[in-house]
Amino acid sequence: MIKIDLITGFLGSGKTTFLKQYVKYLLDGGSRVGILENDYGAVNVDVMLLQELEDENCGIETVAGACDRDCHQRRFKTKLIALAMSGYDRVVIEPSGIFDIDEFFDCLHEEPLDRWYEIGNVIAIAEAGLENELSAQSEYLLASQCANAGKIILSHTQEVSTAETENTVSHINRALESIGCQRRFDSDIVTKDWAEFNRKDFEEISTCGWRNESFVKKFAEHSGYQSLYFMNTHINSETAGTVAKTLLSEPSFGDVFRVKGFILENGKWHELNATHKAMTLKPIENGQEIIIVIGENLAKDKIHQFFGGKEHENT
Repeated sequence: MIKIDLITGFLGSGKTTFLKQYVKYLLDGGSRVGILENDYGAVNVDVMLLQELEDENCGIETVAGACDRDCHQRRFKTKLIALAMSGYDRVVIEPSGIFDIDEFFDCLHEEPLDRWYEIGNVIAIAEAGLENELSAQSEYLLASQCANAGKIILSHTQEVSTAETENTVSHINRALESIGCQRRFDSDIVTKDWAEFNRKDFEEISTCGWRNESFVKKFAEHSGYQSLYFMNTHINSETAGTVAKTLLSEPSFGDVFRVKGFILENGKWHELNATHKAMTLKPIENGQEIIIVIGENLAKDKIHQFFGGKEHENT
């Protein structure tokens, strides 16, 4: 059977960065790997960050959002069937940070997927400097993503204090308690700087497995989560950075979690990734002129004023 791994975590936690390292480890070990990028929005931006992995032993499929649960689950299942037919011995799924984890387990118990796939690992990525205050729905997503994980891997631990890392672990455990999950984390959490990961670290992660934990389901399909995406924005990096900081800091724009996308400047592409904790703008080989704003209860009309491109919405 084909082993299938789920790499989950909230928006901006670092899933794509970890996935690149993890898949490179699997490929170096001789695996043929299929990647399924399952994005919340109608445009999948993260797949562009994985293009360097594509070759005869690694393929990438995408599932975009912008549809109801049933439609999305059909698309998800169809892509998994296609990957199974492609001869991969490992499939790695990176869903959006806004993802009902039950969809993953439900699909794998349906025919014919239950005859082709077995769950290998569930790996949860969490920001080491996790904010203390999250909305009720975000607290649920954090807890549900961690409850079944074989391991939690904290990102950006080198940028925060030991006390902040400990607070994040405590926060995860409080979130688990709030949904009636009996599991608590003290071990099974990786706090090592990712830049120092070695083969032994990846061997342990790649065999971490998963847990079957019960909890009270609180996922609301029609929550206040939204993604606004702006095509052909034609803004420079300085302006994009200023706009991102404004959107993330001013409550009048709604509760903005993340601003991401690509900027074409002087003939070169740059990747923008901004959250409350940090903002990066770095060169990338290829891109698409798009900015995506993700959050809850967004003030669409106010946000629109910053961008000259065509705007779309996914709720």
